Amino acid sequence: MRRRAVLLALLAALGSGGFAAPTSWTVVRDASTIDMSVRAFGGSHRGRFDEWRGDIVFDPDAPSRTRATVVVQTGSLKMSPAAVTRRAIGPAFLDAPRFPVIRFELQSLDALGGARYSAHAEVTMKGRTRPVTFPVDLRVTGDRAHLTGAFTLDRTEFGIGTTGAWNRMVGREVTVRVALQARRQ
Repeated sequence: MRRRAVLLALLAALGSGGFAAPTSWTVVRDASTIDMSVRAFGGSHRGRFDEWRGDIVFDPDAPSRTRATVVVQTGSLKMSPAAVTRRAIGPAFLDAPRFPVIRFELQSLDALGGARYSAHAEVTMKGRTRPVTFPVDLRVTGDRAHLTGAFTLDRTEFGIGTTGAWNRMVGREVTVRVALQARRQ
């Protein structure tokens, strides 16, 4: 009977690729941020997205199996002054009324050594999806994980601000910075 149980366990492990199932993690929103910056009118302008949610499946022993989905409410972007916010979420740029969400789909993490990883993801804005690869720092302590990283997008690849006089006054590169804290469920 014991040999049968061991055989069944071995077959189950082989059927699942030999790995335990990755664990779900909950984002700690109060300790997490998603910011952006862009050069415009001779200076750098920063903003923060206030409304978003994230679902993470992560196995510290198999980071390449990590998956995450972050859905950002486009209209929640806050910049200073308020006129910049209205322009950024308006029809010439993010067009929040027509495209209310930005999706970020993390597909894997490749270990680079220590707490450094290369993140492979797709970003979808205004109905256009583009791949991004960027370095992240990921530290796991007990049931808490802290991830920080940044990537740069070319806004024109998403059809953002590509017409009118504003196109020439706003930089094409937008830097997105993430600082996420998650707790094992």
